[in-house]
Amino acid sequence: MEVSNAKFVKMTTQPVKQLVLRLAGPTIASMLISSLYNMADTFFVGRMGTFATAGVGLIFPLMTVMQAFGFFFGQGSGNYVSRALGANKTEDAEKMAATGFFCALLMGTLILLLGQLFSGPVLGALGADPSRVAQQTVDHARAYYVTLLFGAPFVLASCVLNNQMRFQGNAFFSMIGLVSGAVLNIGLDPLFIFVFHMGVMGAAAATVVSQGFSFCVLYLGTLRSDSLKIRFQHFTPNGHYLGNIVAGGIPSLLRQGLGSVSTLCLNAAAAAAVPHAQADAAIAAFSVVSRVMFFVFSALLGFGQGFQPVCGYNWGARKFGRVREAYLFCIKIGVACLLLISTGTFLFAGPIVSLFRDDPDVIRMGAVAMRCQSCTLPLMAVVATSNMLFQTTGKTVRATLLAVARQGLTFIPCVLLLPRLLDPAIWGVYLAQPVSDVMAFLMALPMILHILPRFRAAMDDPTLTP
Repeated sequence: MEVSNAKFVKMTTQPVKQLVLRLAGPTIASMLISSLYNMADTFFVGRMGTFATAGVGLIFPLMTVMQAFGFFFGQGSGNYVSRALGANKTEDAEKMAATGFFCALLMGTLILLLGQLFSGPVLGALGADPSRVAQQTVDHARAYYVTLLFGAPFVLASCVLNNQMRFQGNAFFSMIGLVSGAVLNIGLDPLFIFVFHMGVMGAAAATVVSQGFSFCVLYLGTLRSDSLKIRFQHFTPNGHYLGNIVAGGIPSLLRQGLGSVSTLCLNAAAAAAVPHAQADAAIAAFSVVSRVMFFVFSALLGFGQGFQPVCGYNWGARKFGRVREAYLFCIKIGVACLLLISTGTFLFAGPIVSLFRDDPDVIRMGAVAMRCQSCTLPLMAVVATSNMLFQTTGKTVRATLLAVARQGLTFIPCVLLLPRLLDPAIWGVYLAQPVSDVMAFLMALPMILHILPRFRAAMDDPTLTP
């Protein structure tokens, strides 16, 4: 209880900007380095050729699905934990922490078993079909898929531990867990792929081993830090805790899950928009761009994750002025940083893509796609930060709408319709993401204009809640 009270005082009294920046540093590093899991696979697999790059690109949605469920349990339980600690309800927080963790472990095991049992239909749904891509691409995709599935329990459990530690203000320990796994992955990739001659299966094996190592480090971090300890006797899977996990985690699940569906649609649209002989190169190009842009976007997510524990604690303590201050501060910094970064990705799109694959078709298509996406990337600072505000404060409907706006409600229709409307069709694929970014921003704007005056009203009248 003394630790909880000390954390409560720190999170609700220290200067907001200083607190957000201190918590955001480790989370930005965590997100950037953890995104290197996929970046490393793309880079080293790219040395094997376009078919291998395309095969791994087809399986990328599988990792997204794993992370979707991991963030579902992690964000759902973590949001509740921060609010409970902010209200000085330590025992309640302990029960939620254990419930989120063990539910994620069970779900990860279920994904592993069902994924292996129904590998054929799942691979077909992912696009690994000889009628759509080359047989070499299908073979690489199958080898990567079967191996990667073994990491599902570790991915989900690690996501939960990472999120729960962040929401308790222990971002440094969560960073150590993720960074250690990412560094190991980068070292194992060339060893497994080229020294042990395991090909794309080696890339997947490196990811599985690294995720398992990261899980162990994160779990030890909960024991060594002042985080809540995960104990099975606190596992309480009743309606109250499961309901709050769903309410707090559904935006993350839908955002990540629809991201997986979006990738499937993107791969299909890219392959259909070019001659059949260039289909594998198109999938490889958009796969590279997706990994690079996610790496950039992960910096924004990391900064927003530094905001979430500040938001949760102060919301639970009814210090709404501090929540508003932190929210506006994060938007200003996010827009400025993404504007700077997107300028770089626009100017150097070709050289960036060529780092991963030296195929002229991959570089040509990837460079255009990256420049198009760079134009609207700064808008995502507003959308993502607003989504985190609504999610952390329990405003599930608005959080869910913003979570699915960019990769679901807007992107999927754009990537399916624009190639049919534009000539050449590939320009419809290029423009799908920037058009959806603008539409997502326009959806967020009225929500922001609605809640900001309510914050001011709650600051003047303590009986009100925004």
